[in-house]
Amino acid sequence: DVQLQASGGGLVQPGGSLRLSCAASGFTFDDYAIGWARQAPGREREAVSYISSSGASTYYADSVKGRFTISRDNAKNTVYLEMNSLKPEDTAVYFCAAGRRIWLVPALRTGNGMDYWGKGTQVTVSS
Repeated sequence: DVQLQASGGGLVQPGGSLRLSCAASGFTFDDYAIGWARQAPGREREAVSYISSSGASTYYADSVKGRFTISRDNAKNTVYLEMNSLKPEDTAVYFCAAGRRIWLVPALRTGNGMDYWGKGTQVTVSS
């Protein structure tokens, strides 16, 4: 069975850090780009970041650029999202997804066009 398991969420104070992990199984991980999307109550889903299958290319939304870093370990079938300088507006459920398109932002935003989605992990940034 295909699985994408997101973990690492939690409650953190503004300015703090968290590292999310997305562990994959059941498909050829190296063939897929992996992305993160987030959704907060009352807001549209946002494409946060993604990394190409080889790890050579990355994308970051303007809202997280300079604060978040995405990486992958193909030997462990895992993608990481290091989140620093967290702000209350980063509060959301974060989902990871796998896709084979070259440009993943529309698919991450709409939910259509990604091959696999995992269940989300809640990130709450609050004092």
